[in-house]
Amino acid sequence: MSRDVSSCNTYNYGDAAYWDARYVAEAEMGHFDWYQRYSALRPFGRCYVPDFSSPILVVGCGNALMSEDMVEDGYQDIMNIDISCVAVHIMSRKYEGIPHLKYMRMDVRDMGFFSDRSFDCFLDKGTLDSLMCGTDAPASASQTLGEVSRILKAGGVYMLITYGDPSVRMPHLNRPEYGWQVVLFIIPRPGYEKPANCTSTRSFLEPVPLTEDGLLPRDFSLEDKDSHYIYVCKKMDEDQISRIMSNADHSE
Repeated sequence: MSRDVSSCNTYNYGDAAYWDARYVAEAEMGHFDWYQRYSALRPFGRCYVPDFSSPILVVGCGNALMSEDMVEDGYQDIMNIDISCVAVHIMSRKYEGIPHLKYMRMDVRDMGFFSDRSFDCFLDKGTLDSLMCGTDAPASASQTLGEVSRILKAGGVYMLITYGDPSVRMPHLNRPEYGWQVVLFIIPRPGYEKPANCTSTRSFLEPVPLTEDGLLPRDFSLEDKDSHYIYVCKKMDEDQISRIMSNADHSE
């Protein structure tokens, strides 16, 4: 069931030059939302980020409508970053009259502009996937997730929407130094229609159980083989993280 390198192609999705060229070429096409639209993710946002005044960071924003939809839903403080200066320029001009939306050109692997514990929510819809298809993928993932952990407030959430199943994402997410409690959801791709002979009654809003090793149970089967995985990683407080780190050291 593993999905990671096998889903990559020959493009270097971690390279700013690739994205600049792509946004220039597709400028007349308008917007594009990767994976899921906000309407499908709204229940998770409302559950884990109930305070509309919470500062939210959207990474790899591109030219998606996601943040605009969130503002229309009531969220008031959304910072958007992207590695592409072209995308940031387009979106900054488009939303210059909306104070709830801000845009900056930034590499998610180095977000030193932001101070520690400055966001309640970090929304990643395909950005980690892009880095995992680039060069030095393990290092890029480590740099990114370390930065996410640094800038999240205690009690804040990193919401990762990805094609990567637990066998290829949990080894990166489940590191004790990040201090995250991870809950997994799985939702079908947009437009998926359940087969007539499907008897499953599972709600996509129900968390999916993981084994002690952070894997899906052996008897778990996907309704849609191209489903998206939503990892909700909640940041623990400093005391909890210290205890986990201490236990990890003693177990070595």
